[in-house]
Amino acid sequence: MINFRRSTAVLLGLLATTALTGPAQADEEPAPEPPRVELVLDVSGSMRAADIDGRTRIAVAQQAFNEVVDALPEETQLGIRVLGATYRGKDKKVGCQDTQQIVPVGPVDRSAAKAAVATLRPTGFTPVGLALRSAAQDLGTGATTRRIVLITDGEDTCAPPDPCEVARELAAQGTSLVVDTLGLAPDEKVRRQLLCIASATGGTYTAAQSAEELTDRIKQLVERAADTHTRAPTVVGGTNACDSAPLLAPGVYADREAFSEHRYYRVPIRPGQELRASVSMALDRAVNRDYGVLLRATAADGRELVRGADAGSGRADVLSAGLRWSATADDEDADETEESAAPVIEPTTVCLVVSNSFAPRPGTAATPGMPVELTIDVVAAAPAPDGPDLGRGWVLLALLTIAGLITGLLAGLLTRWWVATWREN
Repeated sequence: MINFRRSTAVLLGLLATTALTGPAQADEEPAPEPPRVELVLDVSGSMRAADIDGRTRIAVAQQAFNEVVDALPEETQLGIRVLGATYRGKDKKVGCQDTQQIVPVGPVDRSAAKAAVATLRPTGFTPVGLALRSAAQDLGTGATTRRIVLITDGEDTCAPPDPCEVARELAAQGTSLVVDTLGLAPDEKVRRQLLCIASATGGTYTAAQSAEELTDRIKQLVERAADTHTRAPTVVGGTNACDSAPLLAPGVYADREAFSEHRYYRVPIRPGQELRASVSMALDRAVNRDYGVLLRATAADGRELVRGADAGSGRADVLSAGLRWSATADDEDADETEESAAPVIEPTTVCLVVSNSFAPRPGTAATPGMPVELTIDVVAAAPAPDGPDLGRGWVLLALLTIAGLITGLLAGLLTRWWVATWREN
């Protein structure tokens, strides 16, 4: 009996310990992934040109790298990859394979990173597409957004693979990868290629014409990685009808939409809640002018609730649209049109419809679709501020009549006074 009681006490103690420690461990959220960035530097022969503040392009880039490494946030994991840095021959087949990672992605040894960059000398070809594909592999996969910062002074001399197509390929894989590009030469063909690479992945393009501009911009991009790396958008597939559309909770979602397509998503809205949604679409390829993006909210029966027209975002390669809707606002509209015999169906699920009027230029690839980022939030409904109520029906008519009589009377008195004064003078 004593042994039985002791065994029971031990068992109860173990169960109590498990109950206390088990859930606490299960509720612990995993530590967030650190921001991951890889700098990709062009070290091809053209980087010898001495046209930036009287210094060579490679010298300016090396100075910028040193300052960026010194100012790097401690939590950022940084890697450095180069292209065209080792092969001095003229065999293009060999030279177009010339890309190496000289600093692996991870916590940075500042002295080792600066020493590796200091030994670089302009040498060979410019395999930008291959370097981008390799940099994406260097950064690996994960739940957070990763960034590549490409610094180059010339267009790819080794295609295929075409760097713009590589960027689209990486974006279509849903790898949560952003490529920012920095151009060191005022060349229109280079600008178009770098802009295409950046647009395909939701990144930015900047022309750096001085050492200070280059350093400041790289620092900004690295710091932006620390600010925006928290979690990548969830990849989702919209449909061509509301009843089969995916049901979305508040969050950020990524999708692809074909030219002139309509894609549907569903969002559940409870009474007293307000839907806030926005969509951004990137122009990652050549399209005709006169295009736009439209975001609409509809009820399950197809009745349009509200729409948001497109607007510029400060970038010529991105269009955005947004809307707000709550059941409270819709009820007020319904009261104003209560004379209509059509019954109003109160939706519990709102359908979001993303439409575009893009048309491709001749020779432009239609696949994959254009990059779409959809942001959804559901908050407590905020009532609109009360305005002056002039009444409705006969009350409003009476107010207007009185206002007209007073206005006419005042106008007559002023006219009579003016005529009398004019005759006296």
